[in-house]
Amino acid sequence: MKQYVIDELRPSDQHRVKTYLDETYGPCELGSIYWIPLAPECYSDVQREHVTCQPFYFAIELHPQAIVCELLVRTRERIRCGCIAYADPRQRAWIIELVDALFEDLQIKT
Repeated sequence: MKQYVIDELRPSDQHRVKTYLDETYGPCELGSIYWIPLAPECYSDVQREHVTCQPFYFAIELHPQAIVCELLVRTRERIRCGCIAYADPRQRAWIIELVDALFEDLQIKT
């Protein structure tokens, strides 16, 4: 699995990230996994065509000492579909910028 990982989080920083994710995206439905909606302007051509599969998400898993972002863009409507794919360069940049901005907003140094 392709991932963007920020590790060596201090417990206080992990708590702040969790609070932010809970407040912004709702509490975890599955363990420590958050579903982050991808901005519609970042959808690939195939994802734009698959209206019934929208919206698209990427997953963030929060660990005690790390935050792990899957670089797989998926729908919650289906398990398999041609619109589910690894993030293209524009999507990958969007995901990384979003996570980096989260750390900047919370004033957490990585």
